[in-house]
Amino acid sequence: MLTQQQKIQFSVFSGLYDLIVSKDHLLRKINELIDFNFIYKELVDKYCSNNGRTAESPICMFKYLLLKTIYTVSDVDVVERSRYDMSFKYFLEMSPEKEVINPSSLTKFRKLRLKDTNLLNLLISKTVSIAIEKGIIRSRSIIVDATHSLSRSNLYSALEVLGSVQNYFEKRFTLQMRT
Repeated sequence: MLTQQQKIQFSVFSGLYDLIVSKDHLLRKINELIDFNFIYKELVDKYCSNNGRTAESPICMFKYLLLKTIYTVSDVDVVERSRYDMSFKYFLEMSPEKEVINPSSLTKFRKLRLKDTNLLNLLISKTVSIAIEKGIIRSRSIIVDATHSLSRSNLYSALEVLGSVQNYFEKRFTLQMRT
């Protein structure tokens, strides 16, 4: 069951955010400039409206994934850092004393709610376009890490490959003739 995302739950300790998270901190700027309600609107139909226990906010879950991407950390590490890093808690719009999620919730969120690649691409493209529009991202190009992508290039030309194969068989044939 899904409920609408609440803003920061003010507590006695909420004033700490103004002391610890500086006005020019990246996460504060992102929170102030981007309205993440579009995520709720895109994902609301992925949840049951009247059955089951209350789900974690899709906005909060998406923000966890955004933190994971920005700081290049694992699910476990982003949740652990959210436990003690006040800038993370501010970005997630949590009161300072609120407990963080279980890291397995991020895996379930990805598998159950974002399994449609087009939806994930839509959310990412909307976030990036809003960030460019608001001046958070200044570059017009985005570099994608293709470390694990297959490449259609070959270090050797076809003639070099054939030549090395021919040399291999010639040497082998010569060795067999001598024995």
